[in-house]
Amino acid sequence: MLRTRIITALVLLAVLLPLLAFADARSFGMAMGVFAAAGMWEWARLAGLRGWRPLAWAAVWLALVAAMLFSPVAALDADGSFALATLAWVALLAGSLPRAALPRSLAAPVVLCLLGFLVLFAGWMALWHARRLGVGYLLSVLMLVWVADVAAYFGGRAIGGPKLAPRLSPGKTLSGALCGVLAVVGYTAVSAVLPGLHDTLGARLALRWSLPGALLIAALLALLSVAGDLFESLLKRRAGVKDSSGLLPGHGGVLDRIDALLPVLPVVMLLVGLGT
Repeated sequence: MLRTRIITALVLLAVLLPLLAFADARSFGMAMGVFAAAGMWEWARLAGLRGWRPLAWAAVWLALVAAMLFSPVAALDADGSFALATLAWVALLAGSLPRAALPRSLAAPVVLCLLGFLVLFAGWMALWHARRLGVGYLLSVLMLVWVADVAAYFGGRAIGGPKLAPRLSPGKTLSGALCGVLAVVGYTAVSAVLPGLHDTLGARLALRWSLPGALLIAALLALLSVAGDLFESLLKRRAGVKDSSGLLPGHGGVLDRIDALLPVLPVVMLLVGLGT
């Protein structure tokens, strides 16, 4: 299993690193669109659709991305998409995580797929715009989620203690979540004050919201990344599966890799702004 995970990770890096370093924004956007379309396929399956229907949702999703990238007349309001996605996440997270189950109003497969369509599209659009603001900025956004995840994993294993959400993810602890938040706050503080890091998320947040405001936002973003992870765990538990798919051998599916990013990306772009 470890060998498979390493091989898959190396293949992904071999694809993603050249895209980050050398591809133009349109090529990067299309590549990420194909990747996220696989996530739409997985989301539709977790929502309860079977047969050709999940593939149809993914195809429509990818067609919208292609229209955005290649049609001179197709354009959507980015901030509007980010705001709608944020509201969708509020509904999904507040309505489901406290009770460890989807509310009936959101559990219908079509409703859940529509929400997935929106949050995946807004996540993709945020990723695309982040890349247009610079590779360093995009990497700093991804790093925030990775720092939260790694610190939560090792902090939780070292400290232990009460479970965070035992009905959804028995391995997560309150101590791990706190370690993740503290690590992200420290990461944001360093990137906000060190010279030469003015294009990072931390520096941009501090410029717009002041350093104390940036640190508070960073803590909230870290909690949001945990909530995104827990929500995907809820979907998988509801569907009776361990992974969102087997598309990434040793790692599960696409959603298993981006679940913590999805609620964070649109909020980040709303708070920073496209032109800041």
